[in-house]
Amino acid sequence: MTLETNQRVRIAPATSVIGAQVDGIDLREPLDAATVAELSDALVRWKVLFFRDQPLSHDEQIAFARNFGALTPAHPIQRGHDEKPEIFVVESEKAKAQFGHGQEKPRFAPPRRTGPDWHTDITFVANPALASILRGAVIPDYGGDTLWTNLVAAYEELSTPVRDLVDHLQAVHRWHGYNGEVRAGYDASEPDPSAVHPVVRVHPVSGERALFVNPVFTRYIVGLTDRENRQILDLLFDQIARPEFTVRFRWETDSVAFWDNRSTAHLGPVDLSLSSLDRRVERVTITGDLPVGPDGFESVPLRGELFT
Repeated sequence: MTLETNQRVRIAPATSVIGAQVDGIDLREPLDAATVAELSDALVRWKVLFFRDQPLSHDEQIAFARNFGALTPAHPIQRGHDEKPEIFVVESEKAKAQFGHGQEKPRFAPPRRTGPDWHTDITFVANPALASILRGAVIPDYGGDTLWTNLVAAYEELSTPVRDLVDHLQAVHRWHGYNGEVRAGYDASEPDPSAVHPVVRVHPVSGERALFVNPVFTRYIVGLTDRENRQILDLLFDQIARPEFTVRFRWETDSVAFWDNRSTAHLGPVDLSLSSLDRRVERVTITGDLPVGPDGFESVPLRGELFT
């Protein structure tokens, strides 16, 4: 099914639950207000939008993103592009180093992260990015797919008693640690940044409720015992990863993915850390607001500043 939004833009849903491909538009060109509104509505409806054959320069990617809000720096902690501080570069070789593949480890070193996991971008700050825009700069002939999950559908498919429980919970999200280069001005000797978020977030545009936890950054639910935390978080982590809520995107060079960080989590490539395939993607992020829960709880920072 293709949804005609205007004379140029065509939106073709990828699944009935999440994801749509957008055709008939050149993201290098300035967008009029009507097209920006159409894309904004489609983003809220389908959670993640896919574009093909968009050979954007860094400046063009930044200009496209600014149609939807002010941009953040590349990352709160990690170093961004040398010349374009809004661009965050993710390369397969750096990812391998982050997860410790191929490196000698001391005999009694703590366990390393084994690879990517489901996450929503930058939830260790109190105002995570509203949305992310990722371009495929160097893409292998095979491998390197990304998956997104619809956190609204994940919430709505919980039983009523469980929804009633999680509607009133808050969780601490914390940066997972990093040994690579940090951005200028960041003091790596300070404690890792962290924030408290509602476990369920109300989308500020649609009013939909979405689960707002992820296994990469969510550390614990406030006020629960360690046993309760393990069991409830495991339940919620399993829920957001259910295949029926997801869409899988096969990257091509100059493909672009644009996702709503308020209602999705995503899973980066799980097959690259053990391969020699070369992959480079480049991201910009749009400044977000403070998440609000169904009971009115508004996210607060514990350590670190707002991400602007």
